[in-house]
Amino acid sequence: MTASGRGASAAEDRLILWLRQKLSQQGFERVGDDAALLPAPPRGGWAATVDQQIEAVHFLSGTAPATVARRLLAVNLSDLAAMGAEPVYALLTVAAPPTFAFRDFYDSLLRACGKAGVELVGGDVARAPRLHTSLTLLGRRPRRGRWVRRRNGRAGDRLWVGGVLGESAAGRLLLAAGARPSGRGIELPRRFTAAPQVAAAAKRAVRRHLAPRPQLELGRWLGTRRRAAAIDISDGLLLDLERLCRESVVGALIETSQLPLARHCDDLATLLGGLPRQDSIRLALSGGEDYVLLFSLPPAVKPPSHFGCTPIGELRRETGVRLEGISRSGLVSGLASTGWDHLRP
Repeated sequence: MTASGRGASAAEDRLILWLRQKLSQQGFERVGDDAALLPAPPRGGWAATVDQQIEAVHFLSGTAPATVARRLLAVNLSDLAAMGAEPVYALLTVAAPPTFAFRDFYDSLLRACGKAGVELVGGDVARAPRLHTSLTLLGRRPRRGRWVRRRNGRAGDRLWVGGVLGESAAGRLLLAAGARPSGRGIELPRRFTAAPQVAAAAKRAVRRHLAPRPQLELGRWLGTRRRAAAIDISDGLLLDLERLCRESVVGALIETSQLPLARHCDDLATLLGGLPRQDSIRLALSGGEDYVLLFSLPPAVKPPSHFGCTPIGELRRETGVRLEGISRSGLVSGLASTGWDHLRP
């Protein structure tokens, strides 16, 4: 549950801000990061997070149960990564038609949990007209680690992202255009198969969307720093950066020429129906569901090269998010308030 501060722009953020104010009146102040920090021994308590996957909202009808299960765990693990947490326990709810392949779903989830070191400790099953599943994760602070908080940013810190931006959003658009998983491969609409390099890029984008890779190791490394702020990019770079800035009471400058874009992203954007450079940058700024970490560090600190991180700007004293390197032609007009907002009318 993640929204706070002044000038929340998304409807979802405004609802959470209202809820946060109500909780504050009762003396509760734990809402505002990617996961709630709960006091309990040992080593400084627990980080708790919950996320869900709903058919026709988060994934297309007909998506394999195993794919949904792995994706459900991955998006939750990404929240814990943003806190520098080590995942430990999970609670699962599944609501679906009686004909749903429950065992395929559970089998895939348990295998993925095993790889992540997560123990499933309980949950609930119910009947529903379509699949709706929710996972709660508890993570602990690693030894010699600190919690990574959104509020830890300071003016002058460098902004970094942990991976390629916009590729998952392109994958979502490809699925909407008719791309489909088939066995271990991806079937593409004909117009994406003419050039082998573009076809390969399209398949990577679909896989990236269906199978996010939470950056737990990067999150744990950030927790070893004296000070780091982080958020996982689920709703779009700009919208999630606004959230981090509100918590740290700073603004930000993004150097758009430094945004890490996927190979052949311009070709994909063209085939998806837009102008090349415009749409690739739009996907990077507001496409969402990248599930890489956006984080800030003091200027003298750099993440190890093997994480593949890219510096994209800096935090500033002036409020608001400024984009540098884009013409004044209206290319990204209003994008600082866009991204994935579940409650937008």
